[in-house]
Amino acid sequence: MENRFDMQQTEPDGFKAMFALENYLQNAQLSKTHLELIKIRASQINGCAFCIDMHTKDALKQGETAQRIFLLNAWRETELFTEEEKVVLAITEEVTLINQHGLTDATYAHAAKLFDEHYIAQIIMAVATINAWNRIAISTKRTVK
Repeated sequence: MENRFDMQQTEPDGFKAMFALENYLQNAQLSKTHLELIKIRASQINGCAFCIDMHTKDALKQGETAQRIFLLNAWRETELFTEEEKVVLAITEEVTLINQHGLTDATYAHAAKLFDEHYIAQIIMAVATINAWNRIAISTKRTVK
């Protein structure tokens, strides 16, 4: 598969706006573990090989285990993820698959028991951002090298 074009070169102002979202997320309260789980799981759902490759490598560098990454698409079936991580992953899936049911009241209520509104907002912003990156990478056929 060959890249269609380089979005960063073609539309540098748009890319700069996306990097502003990344900068916001890097400086947010959101834990690095939560952020990488969001990025990997959304990228798995969207089938973005470029982003899966990038974010699994980033997660491993930050100390994430290979076992948890291998089992991420089956997180409900394992005890390897904390209650907080499971809520983050549920939000990730529901917002990524927004056309199905959206963020359900049950998931939101569970999140509200564990996190304040700012943290929930940051989770949603992280999900929205990685979904935008996935769409850019897939639409331009960005490849893993």
